[in-house]
Amino acid sequence: MITLHTFGPDFGLPDPSPFVFKAEMTLKLAGLPYETTTRGFGKAPKGKLPYIRDGETVVADSTLIRMYLEQKYGIDLDRALTPRERGIGWTVEKMLEDHMYWIMVYWRWLKDENFERGPKKWFNRAPALIRPLVIRSVRKRIRDTLHRHGIGRHSEAETTAIAVRGLESISHILGDNKYFLGPQPGWADATVFAFIAAALPPVFSSPVSDKLRTMTNLVAYRDRMMAEFYPQYVQK
Repeated sequence: MITLHTFGPDFGLPDPSPFVFKAEMTLKLAGLPYETTTRGFGKAPKGKLPYIRDGETVVADSTLIRMYLEQKYGIDLDRALTPRERGIGWTVEKMLEDHMYWIMVYWRWLKDENFERGPKKWFNRAPALIRPLVIRSVRKRIRDTLHRHGIGRHSEAETTAIAVRGLESISHILGDNKYFLGPQPGWADATVFAFIAAALPPVFSSPVSDKLRTMTNLVAYRDRMMAEFYPQYVQK
């Protein structure tokens, strides 16, 4: 049995981390039996989640988990795709993971109203006396990380324009497909679904999420995927 190490449900999502969400969707799409646990962060081999344990093998990072499953279990969810379509899927995944993700981090962690409604509660385990210092330190580290990445050097208007252009591109590629690249689910669906869903919980607000909610095919895709794979999270 494969064990997936997660943060656990939050914000009305199976996991607040789109990368953990993606890893679980990868396992679901692969059709492999697995279990989840929230008790492994302290032993994470790369200091972050997700990671899996499969017997004696430990694999960290959502993309490396996918590659491991492909190689060990001979699973190719993209077998029906052309090389061009495979390339599109991979490119969109990396755009979401290496670019859109950091814009989401900014709106969740550095906008005070979103931070107060969301991540702040995760610090409740810290002693009350030092909690404000811990929060300031973590948020400063995140701000510094965004600055070094480059996305943190832009204005909100600039990052919003960049994010919207990316979302529009994803919307155009999806079109009226049932799944991202056609009638059957592929590897890219794990990432696209996870990131679109992670950008839409009502607990957070931003111009990016406001624009995303007007992209009806992406919202419908999120709803279809949630109903199929996580019916317990479908909003009534």
